[in-house]
Amino acid sequence: MSQKGVGVDLDKSLGYLLKEASSALRAAMEEVLRPLGMSVTHYSCLELLAQRPGLSNSELARGAFVTRQTMNVLLQSLEREGQVTRPAEASVGKVLPARLTPRGRRSLEKATAAVRSVEVRMLSGMTEAEQAGAFRSLQGMIRSLRDGGDGGDAG
Repeated sequence: MSQKGVGVDLDKSLGYLLKEASSALRAAMEEVLRPLGMSVTHYSCLELLAQRPGLSNSELARGAFVTRQTMNVLLQSLEREGQVTRPAEASVGKVLPARLTPRGRRSLEKATAAVRSVEVRMLSGMTEAEQAGAFRSLQGMIRSLRDGGDGGDAG
C-alpha cells in the first residue's frame, strides 16, 4: 500500500511496529489503571520508587520518560495524597529524594497486579522460548541504539 520511493513502508518498518506496540500497551495499561485513579506515569513513578527509594525528581522523570516539570507536578500531587514523602529542604543541592509511604505501597500493589495482567495478556500467544527471544531482541535493539553502534552490518 506504500507509494514507491516515498518515505518508509510502514508495513515493513520495525520502528513503526514497535511504536504501535508501545501505543497499544500504554492504552491497555491506562485502561486497567484508570479505575485505580492512576495513569501510567503515576504507576511508573511508584514502581521506580519501590525499586529505588530516594530517587530525585530528575531521575524519576528519566525513568518514567516524562519531563522534569511533569514529574514535579505528579510528585506534588502524590505528596498531597500521602503516597510519597520528600524532605521539606534539600540536604545537598536542590535534590529532594522521594520515598513511598505505606499508602503509596498499597496503591502500588493493586496497580502492579493490574499491569501484570496486561503483560500476561500481551504475551499470551507466545511460547516461553518466543518470549525469551523477544526479550533478547528488544534488549539488543536498546543496547545498539544507546551504544550508537553502526548496526554491525557485515555484508
